[in-house]
Amino acid sequence: MYQKIVVPVDLEHADKIDNALRAAAALSRLWSAEVVYLAVHGSAPDRVASSPEKFEVELDMFAREQAEAHDVERYTTCVVPSVDVAVELDDKLLEAIDDLGADLVVMASHVPGVPDRLHLLSSNAAKIVRQSSVSVFVVR
Repeated sequence: MYQKIVVPVDLEHADKIDNALRAAAALSRLWSAEVVYLAVHGSAPDRVASSPEKFEVELDMFAREQAEAHDVERYTTCVVPSVDVAVELDDKLLEAIDDLGADLVVMASHVPGVPDRLHLLSSNAAKIVRQSSVSVFVVR
């Protein structure tokens, strides 16, 4: 049913997306689908890497670890450059999902809290669900 599953990854918060990673892996095994670990990254140094090149290496290592841990046979990585990740994240994800030819997105949702009830935080998952041309599985 699915051939290419995209999993948006934020390496700074990789510990919070384990359920989505496991779900993507299970769906990948079920349909023999490729998993694409997708990250949007700026050019400025951050806690993960000091350069875009080092970030790509970190994402590749992360993907390899996930594939081994969750028995994913086919996987790739994709880093999308951004001038301002906070502003461009959703649009960059949507563009990459289309460019990659994905037919399913499996992504983590943040745990709702006070900022959500006060409408202080926007939901990346909600925008992807509303605007993506493919199915989106949001995992909490």
